[in-house]
Amino acid sequence: MDAHHRHFKRVTTAGLLIALGIIYGDIGTSPLYTFQTIMNDGGFIDEHLVFGAISCIFWTLTLQTTFKYVIITLQADNRGEGGVFSLYALVRRFGPKLVFPAIIGAGTLLADGIITPPITVTSAIEGLNMVPWLKEVIVPGNNLVVEIVLVIILALFIFQRFGTKVVGGAFGPVMFLWFMMLGILGISQIIHYPHIFLALNPKYGLELLTAHPKGFWLLGAVFLCTTGAEALYSDLGHCGKKNIQVSWIFVKVTLILNYLGQGAWTLLQHKNSLDGANPFFAIVPHWFLLPSILIATCASIIASQALISGSFTLISEAISLNFWPKVTVKFPTNIRGQIYIPSINWILCIGCFLVVLYFRTSESMTAAYGFSITIAMLMTTILMFYFLRYVKHYPLWIVSVIMLLFIAVESSFFVANAVKIVKRLFFLVFELGLISTMYIWFNARKITNRFLSFVHLNKYLPQIATLSNDVTTPKTSSHLIYLTKADHANQIEKRVLTSIFEKNPKRADMYWLIHLERTDEPFTMEYGVEEMSEGKVIRIDFRLGFRVQPRIGLMFRSVVKDMLQNKELNILQRYPALIAENLNNYKFVIFENVLSYDNEFSVSEGFILNSYFAINKLATSDSKAFGLDSSQILVEKIPLVVTPKSCDNLKQVFYKRMPI
Repeated sequence: MDAHHRHFKRVTTAGLLIALGIIYGDIGTSPLYTFQTIMNDGGFIDEHLVFGAISCIFWTLTLQTTFKYVIITLQADNRGEGGVFSLYALVRRFGPKLVFPAIIGAGTLLADGIITPPITVTSAIEGLNMVPWLKEVIVPGNNLVVEIVLVIILALFIFQRFGTKVVGGAFGPVMFLWFMMLGILGISQIIHYPHIFLALNPKYGLELLTAHPKGFWLLGAVFLCTTGAEALYSDLGHCGKKNIQVSWIFVKVTLILNYLGQGAWTLLQHKNSLDGANPFFAIVPHWFLLPSILIATCASIIASQALISGSFTLISEAISLNFWPKVTVKFPTNIRGQIYIPSINWILCIGCFLVVLYFRTSESMTAAYGFSITIAMLMTTILMFYFLRYVKHYPLWIVSVIMLLFIAVESSFFVANAVKIVKRLFFLVFELGLISTMYIWFNARKITNRFLSFVHLNKYLPQIATLSNDVTTPKTSSHLIYLTKADHANQIEKRVLTSIFEKNPKRADMYWLIHLERTDEPFTMEYGVEEMSEGKVIRIDFRLGFRVQPRIGLMFRSVVKDMLQNKELNILQRYPALIAENLNNYKFVIFENVLSYDNEFSVSEGFILNSYFAINKLATSDSKAFGLDSSQILVEKIPLVVTPKSCDNLKQVFYKRMPI
């Protein structure tokens, strides 16, 4: 474990501030709209509705967030990293079908990225409606509000290319100020109605769900209070388990105080409805209204930033685990783990724009919020069952009881949120697109890899040496480098030998074989070198964690430089020209699969492979994905024949010879 994660094994002030700034943005901004949504959905406001709502919120945060995520799920620590793919990497050896909850969980989490920024930013900006001299100007849903929200969101996505190094240090203090504000505002109302503490009794929540006309369906609104719980696990690597667990105590206390304060204010109004008011901003003193809106806007931007960064990390892991096409990944800063993926950035930006333009108000957005996260949480529960049972070796009855509890709770939230599906068909299409892409890519790679043909390399080493020494054959390059999927050093793909010997034989002074192995640990960076034929064929095995970008070109140059400095394999003595050439006289040979017409598929394989090659046209090429200079690559197209068509019925009916 590196110094980064050793540091976060301790509880430190810096670790706690980072946790506040990165992890709690989504769940921390939920008071902006959760209680208001429950009151609006509940209809007639009375003590039973308010007490029941707060009781449900408190016990949802206790069971779902505290018990499931903070206490149990954070145990699934993959070398300091968390998230659905980290969890999948820990348990995938226990069942091939576990790929499905991993894909579904990741797809629904990504879909959440197009609604969290709009709902949090819109809720904050709508608070300006509470300012008397802006009441007629800032009206929820009017063009000015929509335009302000769109400008903020656009600026947020444009800013991604520069990373968060400059302002990232302010996230923690700003969120600390935000949570302190939540707690103080809540207390300011609780002192006028201390009776509100009785609402923490679970009986009020049960009475609301069973006796209220809309009881069970209000769970869809209640769930909004815990939508950010998945981030506690996804961002584990940024802060460490202990910092998250300790900071959650402070966060939960301030959240509950604020919800209690909103409930107290609502009952003190003695009204049967909110009349369009937002209890969150209603409990803010008039003199502090503008500063509170500014802080709320900053908190919503930080929440959005955390979710966008999480989406980049998720896609990066998906690429490493062969769930997603290769796309351009950039590193805007030197901070490890901070990446920028342009294609995903603009897909999310367009999605956020469409959400704002379609729903316009935060109240309308909450009606479509939550469905995706309930599915993601259910998928995490399934994967956690295998982790607790087979990795931690907990007794089956304990694991079963815990998992049944979470499945019951999350299934209830899922059913209550499922009624929102009519209002979120756009999100459903987006989610299905993400999940389908992952499913197609993963299975197509399995199909194509299944038909790779390997041969014993040792048999061909003398021929390779002969070709290398044959001065009558034009030299292709001093060094030819092939990427190989052969796990064993004595094996090689048949297509590599075909490339070297057939058509135009490729002569080189040295042939390099590079093999890349992905580890279940996130940040492994290791390599080994094996000389297969003295001075002619060398194999390099890279072992890279699933969060490490495979910049093979850079890594290859680094390995060769190390070998030269260490005088390994006597390369210096045999090839002193390497120094003069500055290691630049080399070529990577990249194979590009094309689907041959000589195939006869089943319907499912045909759909998967045709979709795979269609998507592949939009993906980043292997040369870019591996960080290879276009001037130093040779691309060879390889027809992929998965299931050859049969010509058994073809018969010769005549043969004619022309007279001489």
